Amino acid sequence: MNKIAKYLLPATVIVLAGCTLGPSGPELDKLTADIAKRSFSDKGIAKVDRLVQDESNRECSAADVAGKPIDEKVAKAIEEANLKTIKWPSDGKFLGDWKSGEKIAQNGRGMTWSDKPGSVNGGNCYNCHQISKEEISFGTIGPSLYNYGKVRGVTDPSNPASKAVVEYTWGKIWNARAYNACSNMPRAGHNGVLNEDQVKDIMALLLDPKSPVNQ
Repeated sequence: MNKIAKYLLPATVIVLAGCTLGPSGPELDKLTADIAKRSFSDKGIAKVDRLVQDESNRECSAADVAGKPIDEKVAKAIEEANLKTIKWPSDGKFLGDWKSGEKIAQNGRGMTWSDKPGSVNGGNCYNCHQISKEEISFGTIGPSLYNYGKVRGVTDPSNPASKAVVEYTWGKIWNARAYNACSNMPRAGHNGVLNEDQVKDIMALLLDPKSPVNQ
C-alpha cells in the first residue's frame, strides 16, 4: 500500500462512519430548525415566530427538498384548508381606489425590524409582476398583470357576470394557496401583510376599467 492510500483509508472510514451515524430525517429537520432559531432573535416588529411553518409551508418545503411535486391529495387538502381562511369584504364591496392600489402595488416597504408597529405595508407587487405598460423594470416570477381585467372581460366589476373573476381575484390576493397549494405568491391578507382596505385598492387597480392596468 502506498503512503497516500495508507493515510487516506482511515480518513475515508471515519467520514463514512460519520455519515452513517449522523442525524437523518426528522432528527435532521429538528436540528436544522434549532440552528435556525438560535441564529435569529426578536428585533422590533420582526419576531422569531416568523420561522414557524404552518402545514402548508411544511408540506411544500418537504416536497421541494425532495425534488418532486407535492402529492395531489396533500395539495388538494392544503387548498381546501386555505380556502376556508379567506375573509371576504366585510361590507360586500370588492373594489376600492385604483390610485391608492397603484401606490400599494409599487411599494415594497414593510414588516422589517425598523418599521414601527402599526405602520402600513406595501404590496410589493411589482417585484413579481408587470403592472402597467409604462414600467421598464419588474419581476417575472409571476405573470404580467397588464390588462388583467380587460382580457378577462371585466368591463363592469359590479356586473353579476364578472362575479367569478372578482371573487377569484380577491381570494388569490388574500390567500394564494387556496388555489395553488405551493404558490410562491405571498398570502397578503391571510398573513396580515395587507388589510382589507388595501386589498380593495389592489382589486380596483386590477379590475377597474379606468385603471392604467386596463388601458
